[in-house]
Amino acid sequence: MDSDSTRDRIIAAATAEFAEHGIAGARVERIAKTARTSKERVYAHFRGKEELYRFVAARELEAMATAVPLDPSDLPGYAVRLHDYAIKHPQRLRLMQWGQLEMTASADDDPFQRIVEGKIEQLQGAQDAGVLERQWEATDVLMFVSQLATSWAGQGDLVPPGVDRDAFLASRRQAIEAAVRRLFPAHVT
Repeated sequence: MDSDSTRDRIIAAATAEFAEHGIAGARVERIAKTARTSKERVYAHFRGKEELYRFVAARELEAMATAVPLDPSDLPGYAVRLHDYAIKHPQRLRLMQWGQLEMTASADDDPFQRIVEGKIEQLQGAQDAGVLERQWEATDVLMFVSQLATSWAGQGDLVPPGVDRDAFLASRRQAIEAAVRRLFPAHVT
C-alpha cells in the first residue's frame, strides 16, 4: 500500500514538475522532495527522468483524449471542446508541448504518436464514408484543428486591459469555431 501511495505522489509531483519546467529543466530531486520521498525511491519506480516523463505524458494525453474525443462529423464542436479543455487544463497542454519540443518519438511506444495515428485513421474513415471532404489530407485536418483549438490556451496575458477575461475567451472560442467551420464545412452528399 505504501509503495502505491509513494508511486502516486511521485506521479503527481512529476506531472507538476514537467509541466512547469519541461523535461530538461525538471529535477528528480524536486520531484522526490515534493513527493515526500527520496531520489532512490523515484528511481525504484522509474528507471530515469525520461521514462518518468513518458509515463506521465502518456497518462495526461490519455486523459485529454478521453475527455475530448474526436468527432470527425463535427470538427467545429471538437475544436471548441478541445479549446475549453486546454483553457481549463493549461498545464496538461504545456506538458505535451514540452515533450514535442524536447523529445524525439520513440517508435512504437510513443503514446502521442499512437493517439495521433488513431485520430488520423478516424478522419480518413470519415473521408472514406463521405462525411468529411477530401480536399485536405487527414494529417493536415488534425493539425489545423488542433492548433486552432489550442492557440489561446496559456495566452491569458494577451487579454487587453479593462476587458473581462471570460468575455475575451468566449469571443476567441467563437472565432475558433467559425474558423474550423469555414475550413472544414459539413459535407453534404
